[in-house]
Amino acid sequence: MKILVLSHMYPSTQNPTYGIFVHEQVKALVAGGCEVKVISPVPYAPWPLPVLKKKWQAYASIPSKDRVDGIEVFYPRYIEFPRSYLLEHSGYFMYLGLRDLVKTIYKDFRFDLVHAHVALPDGYAAYCLKKEIPVPTVVTIHGQDFQSTLHRGKPSRKRLEEVLQGTDRVITVSTKLKNLVKDEPYYPKIQIINNGIHLAELNQAEVRLGAHDNGARDKLTILSVSNLKKTKGIDLNLRALASLVKTYPNLTYRIVGDGEERKSLEALAESLHLGSNVLFLGKLPHQEALQEMVQADIFCLPSWQEGFGVVYIEAMASGIPVIGVKGEGIEDVIQHGTNGLLVRPHEVSDLVEALDSLLKSPDYARKLALAGKSTVLAGFTWEHNAARTLDLYRGLLE
Repeated sequence: MKILVLSHMYPSTQNPTYGIFVHEQVKALVAGGCEVKVISPVPYAPWPLPVLKKKWQAYASIPSKDRVDGIEVFYPRYIEFPRSYLLEHSGYFMYLGLRDLVKTIYKDFRFDLVHAHVALPDGYAAYCLKKEIPVPTVVTIHGQDFQSTLHRGKPSRKRLEEVLQGTDRVITVSTKLKNLVKDEPYYPKIQIINNGIHLAELNQAEVRLGAHDNGARDKLTILSVSNLKKTKGIDLNLRALASLVKTYPNLTYRIVGDGEERKSLEALAESLHLGSNVLFLGKLPHQEALQEMVQADIFCLPSWQEGFGVVYIEAMASGIPVIGVKGEGIEDVIQHGTNGLLVRPHEVSDLVEALDSLLKSPDYARKLALAGKSTVLAGFTWEHNAARTLDLYRGLLE
């Protein structure tokens, strides 16, 4: 089976972790017997833009073609406007930038199916291509399309619906995302295929089981790994920590990630007198972030706008108890009180109660950690994801 993957989110020489989840799926599909080529469109960066801004310099430096872990990846250029201006036309601009390349690829690589990631712009570009090369198309929704684009305005919503009604199958990475459009005519063609983890990377990080004995260590560690933006709820964790350090003075909160909220979060930590209890580690390479998980006691990310959240299942597979938010994508994985804990969004009191239950009872924390790891290993690896995706492909082609 020959598959053409279309995703502007994909690792490159300038950003080796961008869209890594798409790349992990591609590698798993190849391991499952597929032949795959990837087209990852890049915004066109004419002079003098590369001189004026580092972002555009990075775009200009990406080669037109490369191999990433043996996968052939093409990086054609297309016109993109800042701040998602003219988003409703972005897919057509992308189509114009890659259609000649696709026709050339098809001469020697007669792909059976096109799999695009996100509806706008990639899915719309695939929708346009189907009119010229009539093979089945699949679009995966990772979150932004349904959580933001649907509400952006009539032109963007109309274009989004055009894609989803015109494509052959739609994948959402969680039940939450599918249910956001349960009243739409394309709802029946949606299939849920959760994202996964790459076990080899976790093994490299020396995965351990269970939590440490509280009495055997100088410090207890809570960990978050995320972009530092408002919806991630890092400020809620800080407020919960301010309450908990009165009982657990040796409690440390390590925050991996960076973003626009960092300065305000640092100021909040200072105002709550948490200077000695909080450490902002900044953005770390993926392997170092996994190592942080291995060394932590609890993973807590009270984010209220998660399509799925691979970071939660990475933490679960690392053998530590995990706290997520009710009503979010991670509910597909976490059963409250069985293999992790779920709290209400925006509720600091819920966080304090959940964290305290783990801190005061190492046995309870260990029980949840072991159950969480078992859950992930049994159904949430990229191998599981690829097997379900291949079943969907076969159903379309048969």
